Amino acid sequence: MDFETALGSLFVPEGRVDPYPAYDVLRAHAPVFPAPDGRWFVTTHALTSRLLRDPALRVADVSDYDAAWPDWRRNRGVASIVLSMLQTNPPDHTRIRRAAAATFTARRVAAMRDVITGQAEDLIKVMPASADFVSAFAYPLPIGVICALLGVPDADQPWFRQRAADLTVVLEPISTEEEMRLADTAGRDLEAYFTELIAERRRAPREDLTSALVAVQDDPDGAGLTGEELLANLVLLLVAGFETTTNLLSTGLRILLEHPEQADRLRAEPDLAPAFVEEILRYDSPAQLAGRFTAGPLDLGDGLRLDGGAMLTLLLGSANRDPARYPDPHRFDPDRPNVQPVSFGGGAHYCLGAPLARLEAQVAFPLLLTMLPRLSLAGPPTLRDRLVLRGYATLPVSTG
Repeated sequence: MDFETALGSLFVPEGRVDPYPAYDVLRAHAPVFPAPDGRWFVTTHALTSRLLRDPALRVADVSDYDAAWPDWRRNRGVASIVLSMLQTNPPDHTRIRRAAAATFTARRVAAMRDVITGQAEDLIKVMPASADFVSAFAYPLPIGVICALLGVPDADQPWFRQRAADLTVVLEPISTEEEMRLADTAGRDLEAYFTELIAERRRAPREDLTSALVAVQDDPDGAGLTGEELLANLVLLLVAGFETTTNLLSTGLRILLEHPEQADRLRAEPDLAPAFVEEILRYDSPAQLAGRFTAGPLDLGDGLRLDGGAMLTLLLGSANRDPARYPDPHRFDPDRPNVQPVSFGGGAHYCLGAPLARLEAQVAFPLLLTMLPRLSLAGPPTLRDRLVLRGYATLPVSTG
């Protein structure tokens, strides 16, 4: 595969099924290179990790969307993402992130372990002999967990699945007109839902994340969230709170079942789960790329200097399989030392929900393997055709 073919393969469905051979070609070509459309692609772990943490880089925010797409607010799926902390730069990002982090605490996440364990056990007990793992477990577990955290009633959980799936197309650099229409509808539905939930929690607060965020917004002495920011970030927390975790669970189970000797180890030693989860995140990341812009001139080394306004696409999946960082990178090895995947980003925009996603996977995989000792793949999976968010639409399994 030559360089041009490798780069082009990332933008066609066939190439996205297995992008890792293309990443190898691109990484061998250069740590960073310009594409014909003017974007710069970053391929190595060292440079990706550095740039994710570099305060000289920024994300596309409201001002960029105003300049490039003046009526973007009419699409409420787009608006819910652009107005959230995901697409915000300092000083607003610092303020919003601080407000969210004050409620989405390590203690609150750790307290969810029993909830995660109970929900996972319940789902496993009712899993049929032949099942689609995504529908039977990988979707309902994280949606159940994030809804419990936000205070969303159990009965409303199934309602969210298609809407969240429709909205996440906004995160993709390629999408159709129909997909964007569905994202708009999903955004409007979710905004209406959370507007009502916010009003309910303002009238009668509970011990949930929504009530805590409302309290931050209403604090007269704090620099909290505006009403628009509160709504957008609740939508973000819901969507990001289960979409990537669903991908992590389904991809991770496939990897484990394709490596039965490793599945046997984890079944016998569940305390190995944290190391297994980190290697799964490295081996096949649920997020494959991240976009950044240079705020001013940026020195990338080796005499390469970019002007302000340059667009960078950080290939997270390529960085995670960089042989300079991970010898024999295409081998799944939970004993690999010092695994530090860039799957959840880094720096100021490091994923706020990463500890929760990790905890869900660390709890789920040992339970699945011990409660379903004969769990096996039962047919070819169907990969969702996405460039950024990598995961399965279906994963047929047999429990007997």
